[in-house]
Amino acid sequence: MHHTALSPDPEDAPAQQLSSEQNLQALHNREVKLLRETINQLLIMAKMQMQEKDKSDAFGMLIMQLREANQNLVLATFGAQDMQASAEATTLRQTEFLAMLAHELRNPLQPLAMANDLLAKKVDLDPQLAHVHDVIGRQVAHMARLIDDLLDASRVSSGKITLQLAPIVLSDIIASAVEVGQASISQRQQVLSVSMPKEALVIEGDLVRLTQVFANLLINASKFTHEFGHIDVVVRRHDDLVEIAVSDDGAGIALDIQPFIFDLFTQGFRSLERAQGGLGIGLSLVRIITQLHGGTVDVFSAGVGFGSQFVLQLPLSSLAPPQTDLQALPATCALPRRILLIEDNADAAEMLALLLMQDGHHVDVRNDGPSGLRAALDAPYDMVVCDIGLPGMDGFQVISSARAALPAPLPCFVAASGYSQLGEFDRAGQAGFDHYLVKPINIDALSKIIMATVPH
Repeated sequence: MHHTALSPDPEDAPAQQLSSEQNLQALHNREVKLLRETINQLLIMAKMQMQEKDKSDAFGMLIMQLREANQNLVLATFGAQDMQASAEATTLRQTEFLAMLAHELRNPLQPLAMANDLLAKKVDLDPQLAHVHDVIGRQVAHMARLIDDLLDASRVSSGKITLQLAPIVLSDIIASAVEVGQASISQRQQVLSVSMPKEALVIEGDLVRLTQVFANLLINASKFTHEFGHIDVVVRRHDDLVEIAVSDDGAGIALDIQPFIFDLFTQGFRSLERAQGGLGIGLSLVRIITQLHGGTVDVFSAGVGFGSQFVLQLPLSSLAPPQTDLQALPATCALPRRILLIEDNADAAEMLALLLMQDGHHVDVRNDGPSGLRAALDAPYDMVVCDIGLPGMDGFQVISSARAALPAPLPCFVAASGYSQLGEFDRAGQAGFDHYLVKPINIDALSKIIMATVPH
């Protein structure tokens, strides 16, 4: 399957929670340290008392004191274990809540994104629509990134960011990041320059996560740089390392904030972040993901008003990058497909169906699991696009049942879901999905899957 604090304020509930747990842990650590010091003092006292005449009384007192200290040490250890278990349970509940919240927020984004894609086909008829289309597109993309940030904040705090490693050409990563950040840069009429060596520099990494790193740096640079400002990306090779510097001539960073700039919910930086929009975790993600790739990241700024520079170093790989298939797509890619769309959000289903029909495809729509399964079994389809959270029967059950009952050749099964956890990808693959798309669905990504599907 393809997988397409410093002093937190009252609004920062996750930061407060994390801080209180850390304070409790520090308190337990101090208690254990104090108990150990007490035992050492008792041993010293015992040595002194050994020199006294009444040795039996000295030993009796020593034994009582050691027993009491040992009991306190055991209780402190159990308390620390209970606190750790409680913290882990709290983190799990927080992760589950954020996943559900992200799912519910993505659902209304889906019809908005699809309607905007439909609008794109009309901009030639009315030039004013082009501006409306661009505004909607930027805001939908921004909302999608904020939802992703919600989940990533939880993953960072629980240490559950995972990577899918493969050899990647660095220029592809930079190009993808520029594509993500270009809208913000263009909107502020800023000048972006990219300087790279001619040789292909290969990194063993996660394309999606590394793109996120450099996109965050570009968007951050654009956010804190004035209109018509300059942003520079310079790539240099140093033996077995590659250095990527992202510089701007923007607002700069106060010297007292710089040591904490990569921490979650850093207070001084978040006031700026709120003014510009955002959750203030992008730079923390930059550091975490970079370190997971065996790299480092540093910040340099002469202070407020003097711009800033972020410098990453990543290890180069000797692995060969995957070969790009430059052959033309087969002629069958232009043929219409029969597509079954199973989606309980009526607006989202209608917008996506209209988009697909405008491309010449035949589309049937069902709004719940049982009727979707019946439709999949009653008629031959080239592709089934199925939501996960469906009434009556979830998408996993629909597709696993369809796979078990349908004769070959089977349709291509595509999951369309508001959940983006890695566990959901794996579960979808086990249920029989061939592809997994996270809402709001990128119509270009879906079109590529459709073109690669052989019509029955």
